[in-house]
Amino acid sequence: MSPTSETAHGGRRLVIVESPAKAKTIKGYLGPGYVVEASVGHIRDLPNGAAEVPEKYTGEVRRLGVDVEHDFQPIYVVNADKRAQVRKLKELLAESDELYLATDEDREGEAIAWHLQEVLKPKVPVHRMVFHEITKDAIRAAVANPRELNTRMVDAQETRRILDRLYGYEVSPVLWKKVMRGLSAGRVQSVATRLVVERERERIAFRSAEYWDLTGTFSTGRAGDASDPSSLVARLNSVDGRRVAQGRDFGPDGRLKSDQVLHLDEANARALATALENASFSVRSVESKPYRRSPYAPFRTTTLQQEASRKLGFGAKSTMQVAQKLYENGFITYMRTDSTTLSDTAVSAARAQVTQLYGAGYLPDKPRTYAGKVKNAQEAHEAIRPSGDRFRTPAETGLTGDQFKLYELIWKRTVASQMKDAVGNSVTVKIGGRSSDGRDAEFSASGKTITFHGFMKAYVEGADDPNAELDDRERRLPQVAEGDALSAEEISVDGHATKPPARYTEASLVKELEEREIGRPSTYASIIGTILDRGYVFKKGTALVPSFLSFAVVNLLETHFGRLVDYDFTAKMEDDLDRIAQGEAQAVPWLRRFYFGEGDDHNAGVASGAGNGDGDHLGGLKELVTDLGAIDAREISSFPVGDGIMLRVGRYGPYVERGDKDEEGHQRADVPEDLAPDELTVEYAEELLAKPSGDFELGADPETGHQIVAKDGRYGPYVTEILPDGTPKTGKNAVKPRTASLFKSMSLDTVTLADALKLMSLPRVVGTDAEGVEITAQNGRYGPYLKKGTDSRSLENEDQLFNITLEEALAIYAQPKQRGRAAAKPPLKELGTDPVSERPVVVKDGRFGPYVTDGETNATLRTDDSVETITPERGYELLADKRAKGPAKKTAKKAAKKAPAKKAPAKKATTAKKAAAKTTTAKTAAKKTTAKKTAAKSSASSASSAKSDE
Repeated sequence: MSPTSETAHGGRRLVIVESPAKAKTIKGYLGPGYVVEASVGHIRDLPNGAAEVPEKYTGEVRRLGVDVEHDFQPIYVVNADKRAQVRKLKELLAESDELYLATDEDREGEAIAWHLQEVLKPKVPVHRMVFHEITKDAIRAAVANPRELNTRMVDAQETRRILDRLYGYEVSPVLWKKVMRGLSAGRVQSVATRLVVERERERIAFRSAEYWDLTGTFSTGRAGDASDPSSLVARLNSVDGRRVAQGRDFGPDGRLKSDQVLHLDEANARALATALENASFSVRSVESKPYRRSPYAPFRTTTLQQEASRKLGFGAKSTMQVAQKLYENGFITYMRTDSTTLSDTAVSAARAQVTQLYGAGYLPDKPRTYAGKVKNAQEAHEAIRPSGDRFRTPAETGLTGDQFKLYELIWKRTVASQMKDAVGNSVTVKIGGRSSDGRDAEFSASGKTITFHGFMKAYVEGADDPNAELDDRERRLPQVAEGDALSAEEISVDGHATKPPARYTEASLVKELEEREIGRPSTYASIIGTILDRGYVFKKGTALVPSFLSFAVVNLLETHFGRLVDYDFTAKMEDDLDRIAQGEAQAVPWLRRFYFGEGDDHNAGVASGAGNGDGDHLGGLKELVTDLGAIDAREISSFPVGDGIMLRVGRYGPYVERGDKDEEGHQRADVPEDLAPDELTVEYAEELLAKPSGDFELGADPETGHQIVAKDGRYGPYVTEILPDGTPKTGKNAVKPRTASLFKSMSLDTVTLADALKLMSLPRVVGTDAEGVEITAQNGRYGPYLKKGTDSRSLENEDQLFNITLEEALAIYAQPKQRGRAAAKPPLKELGTDPVSERPVVVKDGRFGPYVTDGETNATLRTDDSVETITPERGYELLADKRAKGPAKKTAKKAAKKAPAKKAPAKKATTAKKAAAKTTTAKTAAKKTTAKKTAAKSSASSASSAKSDE
């Protein structure tokens, strides 16, 4: 019976989903008699602070939001920004005869449904409505076949939430006290940060090794074509039976792992090449093997994130946001899944499209099935696939932009998963010859031909390594047989250097976390987002680079909370949580052992709990965070660079230091916040220490007697006056010190008192116009300009600030104001097509210097870049880096403009400014915090927001 015919007999049904977009789509499928409303994500959660905790609770409960003394009972409160929505839901429920809880069919969605039931307290029948795709048939089937709430799933989610709260609220304050305010720790985010830091440590410790080899181009002596080339390129494999060393033979210390291989240096390699110039070569062996490659499994959450990163340049968070929209609008199935299984309906749809688009020859006799590979996979969903019983081709969807790209990726992967294998042949040819000095040299070449592309006609998986060969890459070799003579057209000498391990990308970090069984695939996007937002990691292109701050945090956690960031321990916790979800263990005894430790009085009855030896590895988080005296804040934030130089992470950012601050010859310099840790060499640290820093006393102003100093600030060098003690700095009688930025032609170590007084005389009153409006000459962050009311006009040079006359100023204002440039300038250089935006990239001359742009994103050239030498790859990297940074800084700036000045923040800003004389990153940290709060506020109101705070 259809929903419409059921409701024809009377009654009104309230259906609650998570997001407004989903509500709109589902409403169109249910019709009259159904009211579909969104909860807009969670409506209830643990309190964010003591102020949100009801007054009847005291002590630790107010701080944690969990009553650890009474079976870890959580204290739930309705989120402040959801109270109006809850009132609306209650009003709608009062007018309804039935309630359908239609939140997502996973652990988190089940918990949201339970919270809705607890808060709304319905007096009408309640049904749990579940579906994994938003199509008319799926929604109507879900209405017709409701189930009860799964309390086991709810308990599992609650246990995770309590665990993450205890971890975060107990460990984070340690970071505040010992490293920096505003930091956070988390069960999975801290381990993810440690992975990124450890990879950077490997890069820092890495020592490159140089090795050489030979490459030969050998000819068969006959005419060739595309199917049978006349020559092949082979690499030197061995000399006198001893294998020639390649990069894999060297350790991270730059030394050979074994002395059984031959390490060729440049001199020996060139000598061997010379000795082989007139050698006779022949084919020693030809080994041919069948090649077969099966299709990739349909997408699950992590593989979708990885491929979207490789092929589309999407971050994990943006991938999930786009996928959420596709799901809510009925284009794909649910995007948070560990499953690679396709329903019979989906298999039939995929097989039909294979036949339709590629022909029956590409369709296997039997449908393909894919076994799950994820341990303790969460909930039984399908793989991520196009929705419906007939897949819409990308062209049929009407989608555009990122949604089109991601849908196309999912569609191709799904269709390809039901296609035949790719088959062909792989061939290895070995070629030998003897040098003039009697050495036997053997070269080797490998080839691959694909005789039937099968699924590769639809889809080929990408690779994390940009230099890796993809599966559909063919390398054809000549048809040769053992004993065939070959002539060497060229023997070239090639030098190589081993490279440090590659930094993680979002894709490879997701893969690493999953392989280590840490966290859950549905939470990886939010975890990566968290470590980026917290400043633990930043992006250079697609690479995840740890900040110096993260080194200090990880150092503290490893030293004093080692078990909490141990990879095996974290994975074991995941197993324990899954056992609780499956009813094989009890949550409260497990939480007791984790929080209070073994042997504590609180552990009465633990024997009846999880068992299986858990007591051997769970123990006293509370005890660990109680004794903070053993943590030396300076020690955990200090790292040797070399030659007596230390890198230190201070409360306002990283800096290098030589000697003690009370000793003569003490040096200190700030470290750029975007410097990768492996780039901080002794040589670079010496450069930083050699730069002028601190305050430069220039003398006293002869008119006021105030001392004038030059400083290096966030926006560059400037001069300012030191006001006498007792000068009011706040209130209506407050006096602000005169301050002025240095001209571009000036520097801290050359600016004079006269220069400073001249700069601080600005702004200069040039005169007034005919209407009495004052015109001033001012120096701003972006250069010299005139200002008349709200009308500003740029000046050509800084000298005009002091010598421009009123007549000259009026003449400038008499001209129409230029909006941008008078005429569009041609690009300085064309770089090609950006692989992400697929738009042409050019170099242009901008207001602040040359920059690269694809018409959507602009990125200023860095100090080491120039228009003449910039390559297309470098241009794409700059754009990718700019996209990765996102609009946070812009948002923060706008927020700062809109917010009125307040006394308390102003005082903090003054304090930060004083500290900036020693280190210039305080305001940057504040700016990041503002952006972070803005992002958090936006996230809280979104139904597609992160589903865990691990």
